[in-house]
Amino acid sequence: MRVPFADLSSIHREVESELGEVFEVVLKESSFIGGPHVEAFEAGWAAYCEIEHAVGVANGTDALRLTLEALGIGPGDEVIVPTNTFIATAAAVASVGATPVFVDVDPSTLLITPGHVEAAISDRTAAVIPVHLYGQPVDMPAIMEIAGKAGIAVVEDAAQAHGARWDGTRVGSFGDAACFSFYPGKNLGALGDGGAVVTRDASLADRIRQLSNHGRGADRYHHDVVGSNSRLDGLQAAFLSVKLPHLDSGNAARRVAAARYTQLLSSLPIQLTGQRPEAESVFHLFVVQTSDRDDLIQDLASEGIAAGLHYPVPCHLQPAFAHVSTPGLPVAEQAALRILSLPMFPHISEEQVDLTAGVIDRHIRAGEASVA
Repeated sequence: MRVPFADLSSIHREVESELGEVFEVVLKESSFIGGPHVEAFEAGWAAYCEIEHAVGVANGTDALRLTLEALGIGPGDEVIVPTNTFIATAAAVASVGATPVFVDVDPSTLLITPGHVEAAISDRTAAVIPVHLYGQPVDMPAIMEIAGKAGIAVVEDAAQAHGARWDGTRVGSFGDAACFSFYPGKNLGALGDGGAVVTRDASLADRIRQLSNHGRGADRYHHDVVGSNSRLDGLQAAFLSVKLPHLDSGNAARRVAAARYTQLLSSLPIQLTGQRPEAESVFHLFVVQTSDRDDLIQDLASEGIAAGLHYPVPCHLQPAFAHVSTPGLPVAEQAALRILSLPMFPHISEEQVDLTAGVIDRHIRAGEASVA
């Protein structure tokens, strides 16, 4: 593969010796569940997110589920979610017995907007989950104002937006809570699954921690509530602490690659994902839209260039949510037929970006010539 979609090995080569060292430490200490490495990462992640509390959990989906449960959201409640997101966002809502209310997205950014949220609020609405998709932040101040007037909770899904900012403020520090995934391919990825919830609310953090640890109370064998087992492993926490200091430089490298893509593709008849001036994206993905997406994927593959689709089926059209009554959401439905994610990772070279853009240029020109 001349240009992989995401090259994790190059990220890990930078910190290979450190990862090995902390593995030996955790192995020697047998600090596999909870303990000092989890506590250290939680403190480090909270500080990075510029917020008071972080609770490590098993994965990003559980982060959402546990947060909704801790907020008391359940059967009879509605939660507003964008249909253009990974299914975990909506699945977490369903897992607590609530109903996801799917809304459309902005045609330029492909993100949920304050207008979508306001229009979807009903007397059953308990929360909204704005998703900072592709590494791009949502207009959180406006959404917080709408949610505050309506008296509903705000849970940020920041699984793709580690380190992103809106008008200088970190995503994850706006809502009642924010949920992160540390799946290996994320901007900050573990060497397995992992997740975290961040919040300014100490009591909410305590409830999430309790629910994630079998509902335990004051001691190991007293359980005040029915909880589940969703704990961040000590080993994964140690790995994440090694990789965290490199997150900002990795995000900066992604921005350089995104700027190069934009420079090379902006003159072509291909739609780039819009960027709001207040948004400082971390470009987890670089998404474009084109009418002959499937043919372009084949041309890229023939040149050894990997591409992805995020996401080819909107949530409201997934069989899992066929029981949820949703009107047509035309922007997301049309975009799902056109979206294409280009290779993006911190160590992607200028030559690899140029090669990818060059194949797209030739593909478009060949198509124009055949029509002529």
